[in-house]
Amino acid sequence: MVGLTKKIPALVFCFFFVAAFCGNMFARETISQSIQSSGLTRHFLLHVPDDYRQNRSAALVFIFHGGGGDAEQAEKYTKFSRLSEQEGFIAVYPNAIDKNWNDGRNVKKFRSQRENIDDVGFVLSILDTLKSSFNIDQQRVYIAGVSNGAIFCHFLANQASEKFSAMASVIGSMAKPAAKHFNPTHPISVLMINGTKDPLVPYNGGGVGFFGKRGKVIGVEACVKLWRKHNQCRPMPAVEMLPDIDPKDGTRVTKMTYSNPQNQTEVVFYKIKNGGHNWPGGKKYLPDRIVGKVCRDIDATTVIWDFFKRHPRQKHTVE
Repeated sequence: MVGLTKKIPALVFCFFFVAAFCGNMFARETISQSIQSSGLTRHFLLHVPDDYRQNRSAALVFIFHGGGGDAEQAEKYTKFSRLSEQEGFIAVYPNAIDKNWNDGRNVKKFRSQRENIDDVGFVLSILDTLKSSFNIDQQRVYIAGVSNGAIFCHFLANQASEKFSAMASVIGSMAKPAAKHFNPTHPISVLMINGTKDPLVPYNGGGVGFFGKRGKVIGVEACVKLWRKHNQCRPMPAVEMLPDIDPKDGTRVTKMTYSNPQNQTEVVFYKIKNGGHNWPGGKKYLPDRIVGKVCRDIDATTVIWDFFKRHPRQKHTVE
């Protein structure tokens, strides 16, 4: 992807690409943008699909990078921009302050958490800006994140559930301090993908990081239960053992779906037996002995988008 640095003048985007003469002012580019939020200059990447037209609404997907990463890396390893070209949604990749989100763990090591940076406000500012510049389908605004970005998704959905249609977290859970104040105002469909042998975000909860000193999260199944009860989903899930597409990866995936037919929400949990701290279907970035196994039986990006497509925001949710 080609990155072009531009600013946002008065909340209006100005894109001038070679493709404009064809009647489409948006080309297959990922554009670097900046915005003022809570007195800070914040940055994000924006990918608008080639076939975007102002006369029809498009879904919007936020993708939050992991701790120590950035928007460019998130775009590269999730490949959401490639999928946006196929499916027609707009993808946005925000950047955290000093590469770590204020996700509710209250870890003083990270500036965003030490200074209580308003990352929720930052995301909502991006959303308002994009709504003023693009024809965004307000019933199809989604959030997804990995690791620290996944923990932040739980925090964000708790703080602003009325703004989003559904959320997805990969190899993350809810910060333990945030779970104590869990009280979303609206139902929101939730997808979680976690490995049972994640060495960094422990499946059963506890300290985050190799030495467990980067704050605490609640257990994955406890997190699933919180969202299930909030959405008033049925207590017993529909359970499906997924095909072992790549027996050599050493993992197996069980899909559990908790549903509420009344408000049409779901909590879906992909439990990856022996899975590590990796994006399923993605590229291995460190050896198994450090981050665990990569599941090849599912592609997280495809799974997330398929889930999002099935969960537009329902009429009971208002802004």
